[in-house]
Amino acid sequence: MNIVNMPSKLKKAKAAGRFGARYGRAVRIKLNAIEEKQRKKQKCPYCGKMGVKRLSKGIWHCSKCDKKFAADTYYLE
Repeated sequence: MNIVNMPSKLKKAKAAGRFGARYGRAVRIKLNAIEEKQRKKQKCPYCGKMGVKRLSKGIWHCSKCDKKFAADTYYLE
């Protein structure tokens, strides 16, 4: 019996790996895309620099011009 090509543990799907095998692959892939986008620094609509981070749902803060504002829920466009 040849055990050389036996797979080891499966890798979890990035941040959605916390759900394990639940909810289906397509849903977890869409969730990963949204969460990756929302965690990156966004472009500030006031000063135009990359420095806006999401504080909570729809609440954003720019570290460059120190403005706090309400906008889109997950990411700025």
